[in-house]
Amino acid sequence: MDHRSRLLLKALVERYILDGQPVGSRTLSRHSGLDLSPATIRNVMADLEDMGLIASPHTSAGRIPTPRGYRLFVDSLLTVKPIEVEKTEEMQDRLQSADPQRVLASAASLLSSLSSFAGVVMTARRSSRFRQVEFLRLNAQRFLLIIVTDQGDVQNRILITDRDYRQEELIEAANYINQHLAGLGFDEIKSKLREELQHLQLDISALMQAAVQTSESALSEEVDPVVISGQRNLLGVSDLADNMERLRRLFDMFDQKTSLLQLLDASSRAKGVQIFIGGESSLVPMDQLSVVVAPYEVDGRIVGTLGVIGPTRMAYERVIPIVDITARLVSGALNHLNH
Repeated sequence: MDHRSRLLLKALVERYILDGQPVGSRTLSRHSGLDLSPATIRNVMADLEDMGLIASPHTSAGRIPTPRGYRLFVDSLLTVKPIEVEKTEEMQDRLQSADPQRVLASAASLLSSLSSFAGVVMTARRSSRFRQVEFLRLNAQRFLLIIVTDQGDVQNRILITDRDYRQEELIEAANYINQHLAGLGFDEIKSKLREELQHLQLDISALMQAAVQTSESALSEEVDPVVISGQRNLLGVSDLADNMERLRRLFDMFDQKTSLLQLLDASSRAKGVQIFIGGESSLVPMDQLSVVVAPYEVDGRIVGTLGVIGPTRMAYERVIPIVDITARLVSGALNHLNH
């Protein structure tokens, strides 16, 4: 492709994203910034169509981008708009929480509100090991067990015991668990407890066993692997909502989450922002859909993926930096909780 063809393709895609109407040669003549006659532009458009980069819908004289055209546009013609420092600080504030699951839920909501489409986060796989536990007395025979995993995830569970425990006993039980059992697998913990409980005061052994059993149960609970926010935003997108079959398939994807998980899992194997365009990627179930995703990390290790699901006709120059910055901020928030 020569420079002129690339500029015209860029102008056509940008115009189509802006107003959703097939773009004709006269419109391109006005908006491309090139001093070309409509006849010359028609010739270039014919060449672009032959290359499979644009197509003519129905009987319209205008053209629209194909998935291949969108791919060329996002890979080499796009000018990304950086996010202002103030907006980044605002985003960071919205992701502040002492609970990693809340950080991820806030990220999905943030992605949705900033893009006006659906925000999606593949949650980090929950750790099955704890870093520390703490007991909080609620009343006689009723205690709050606070479990902090080695990834900084916090779980709270109510413990109901056969008898009341003094504050000193609660501290003693928590100290022993944290000093001797933290970071071990639960099979190892149970084995160690069986061997060592006979050397401990028997009056706190029942409390410790209950705490370990409750911790194991809490950390083995299934977490929803995907958090989605703003699906209803897509009902306002004409490219998707004007076809009932298309809408049904879209919401099936959100309900069943299988194809969504496959896509998010595939994208977690590479660093940086990735764009999956419907009709081009078999991972995207609909031609009219695009997914912009990026992985997030804890301690330099990719633990999940987040992104935006919207129409292929989305403002990529705006959505890409939103996804990129959100992934970086989520990584920062989770790393902060983990140390």
